[in-house]
Amino acid sequence: MGHVFRYIALALVVAVPPAAWAAPAGSPASIAALKQCDAIDAMAESDRDVAIERGLTAAEAAVDANAADGRAHFAVVCYLGKRMGRAGISFRQISDLRHLRRELDVTLTLAPDDADALLAKGALLLRLPRLLGGDPGEAETLLRRALAFEPDNTAARCFLAEAERSRGVSVAPPAGC
Repeated sequence: MGHVFRYIALALVVAVPPAAWAAPAGSPASIAALKQCDAIDAMAESDRDVAIERGLTAAEAAVDANAADGRAHFAVVCYLGKRMGRAGISFRQISDLRHLRRELDVTLTLAPDDADALLAKGALLLRLPRLLGGDPGEAETLLRRALAFEPDNTAARCFLAEAERSRGVSVAPPAGC
């Protein structure tokens, strides 16, 4: 089961795009938290766990400061995805997955046209086993919506091709996948 969570978290980390992509405005704290989350992969391996926990605390503080800040909720998603990708099998993984899903839902409630969040939720639903709430059909719908807002988003194109292949459609992976 641990490999399932790592696979899901990896999908989310790949799907959580750089902050430079189009996204709704957020508070300075939420924007800073997202930038720091993007930078974690470039850090020394030994520094990542501490940076993830600090960043998650900062992202949750941004949510506490303004619960209507969709970017703050999305920053929480980013850190939870990275933490899940680094963790071994544990009950914490299930708790983190629930927390991550709630934060994605809040993000999309606050910013229903946020291509980053649409992509992240689509990737999650595509990679998550049905037993844990995966839904390839809904994933495909979300990925198509993300591409409607960002047609050149390579990650969304890659996940959409994967979703189509899961339905039996013969689709070659787009360039860059």
